[in-house]
Amino acid sequence: MDTLALEAKNPNGEAEKKAAPRPRPKPPKKAKRIVYFEVEILDLRSKERLLLLDKVEPTATILDIKALFHKSNPKWYPARQAIHLDPKAKSLKDEEILQTLPVGTTCKFYFSDLGAQVTWGTVFLTECAGPLLIYLMFYFRLPFIYASKHDFTTSKHWVVHLACMCHSFHYAKRILETMFIHRISHGTMPLRNIFKNCGYYWFFAAWMAYYINHPLYTPPYYGITQVKTALIIFLICQLGNFSIHIALRNLKTPGSKVKKIPYPSKNPFTWIFALVSCPNYTYELGSWLGFTVMTQCVPVAFFTIVGFIQMTIWAKGKHRGYLKEFRDYPTLRSPILPFIL
Repeated sequence: MDTLALEAKNPNGEAEKKAAPRPRPKPPKKAKRIVYFEVEILDLRSKERLLLLDKVEPTATILDIKALFHKSNPKWYPARQAIHLDPKAKSLKDEEILQTLPVGTTCKFYFSDLGAQVTWGTVFLTECAGPLLIYLMFYFRLPFIYASKHDFTTSKHWVVHLACMCHSFHYAKRILETMFIHRISHGTMPLRNIFKNCGYYWFFAAWMAYYINHPLYTPPYYGITQVKTALIIFLICQLGNFSIHIALRNLKTPGSKVKKIPYPSKNPFTWIFALVSCPNYTYELGSWLGFTVMTQCVPVAFFTIVGFIQMTIWAKGKHRGYLKEFRDYPTLRSPILPFIL
């Protein structure tokens, strides 16, 4: 027994330790079961079934569903589609996810055709290029506009030439901003809107240009003082409008639709953000008020009033959107005019 005990000891006289038991391998994780959705797409008006999609992944977005619908109906590309949860409800956003919607695994969507679409950039460029060219046609007094004896003549009043420079500068600025500054969140708009938008801008451009460049045009009542004051207002507001567009651009990253609250920066022209939600419209209004005073022309005044009404509608809509989306949105701000409107 002593011999066996000695053999069991190691050279240091210590008993060998028993080998530690190996850990049992963990059982493989069971794969999560994916619950697929069955999506039925009906026509909004006739309630006729247009497509049945089975095994739609729960993480699919509305844009994914539009793409699947487009494969079966090539004439309805995604930008032309509007998908609704209910026939009377608003259309769903492209980024909304299927599993987050108030629907079961078997759901119905309603499709409506938005009609032929055109990009917002194309609309902006078209509606701005038209007034730029139309005004110049009247400025150079092309034939068939005024009496033939005035063809290709120029006005003797320097304010007419200044007005042409200001008008051309404004629309050239808008074209360049559309090309290089604006980040448009909405991809397309109905093609019919291009005729409505262009008709509005082109008509007013022709109307005001006809009278400002008319051979019988008379300069402003208060002369050079009125013109210089109006020019200063116009230029300040144009620079302010450009500064606001730069500030709004810096809020968005390319391809992102995340909205942020705009705040004043070191640029003094952005300090108006402390009082107004849409200062780009405020500066736009100021520019046309300056142009109205500069030219002392009734069509320009009428265009300014109509533009102010439209911009007020847009500003109120954006202001409501800010208040709805951000609980901490500054309560001191007004939509377009500080403390007034």
